[in-house]
Amino acid sequence: MNQGIDLQQTFITSLMDLGLPAGAAKAIWMPLPMLMMIIGATVGVLVTVWLERKISAAAQQRIGPEYIGPLGVLAPVADGLKLIFKEDTVPAKADPLLFMLGPVIVVIPVFLSYLIVPFGQNLVVTDVGMGVFLWIALSSVVPIGLLMAGYASNNKYSLLGGLRAAAQSISYEIPLALSVLAIVMMSNSLSTIDIVNQQSGYGVLGWNIWRQPVGFFIFWVAALAECERIPFDLPEAEEELVAGYQTEYSGMKFALFYLGSYVNLVLSALLVSVLYLGGWELPIPISLVASWLGVSETTPWLEILVRP
Repeated sequence: MNQGIDLQQTFITSLMDLGLPAGAAKAIWMPLPMLMMIIGATVGVLVTVWLERKISAAAQQRIGPEYIGPLGVLAPVADGLKLIFKEDTVPAKADPLLFMLGPVIVVIPVFLSYLIVPFGQNLVVTDVGMGVFLWIALSSVVPIGLLMAGYASNNKYSLLGGLRAAAQSISYEIPLALSVLAIVMMSNSLSTIDIVNQQSGYGVLGWNIWRQPVGFFIFWVAALAECERIPFDLPEAEEELVAGYQTEYSGMKFALFYLGSYVNLVLSALLVSVLYLGGWELPIPISLVASWLGVSETTPWLEILVRP
């Protein structure tokens, strides 16, 4: 974290040298990490949507997105623009306040959870000592938004979908939390950075997946259920519930549900890497890489390359 702190201090000092007060320089710095986090999460969503469509198409012997950009890579962008400009309707007998708050309560906790994800040794928005506990607490807020959306729509299909979504999320939170707590007990810390550091030193042999294979499988299944991906797409069962709690939503409110689902999917993949697959550490120990290249482990360019 020292280099991350130095980067912050260097940025603030540079602005102060230009004549800005210290308070104003800190105020300019504060939103930058959060803005980068939001941009990174959104780009991850676009990539995930494109991959899901292409892989699903290949499994079903179809082509998938092809003409919207090279290989259809701009199809998710086109979807987002379409949802932004679509009419945002509210059912006549719906509860307007709860109808609006539902998707907001679903999306905000997911984005807040990115604050604890270490993308590198010095690429983390904030090193929270209770990081894993914070993520579990934030994930338990999402079912409230789903149930609120289903109830506020005044639609029986939406209500059933909201009840299913809340029941499924609450049910799988217990095994999810237990699998994470097993890693916490092994690492003796709730900090995601400490969990990654605990797996370093031995490359792929030090990863937690070898010490907790059952926990990895439980976390993987529970994460799929939390994200409502196949085969845990019961809340959105189109065959029986039209679209579940999303039935009455359109425009930007539907886009928030869509965005929250895929942002949560990317977040789950990142946490799998942090908790079980060594995080930012290379599969090969840095000492071995340094010996192959004939340089010291403390060589600056090597540390920047393998430990951003």
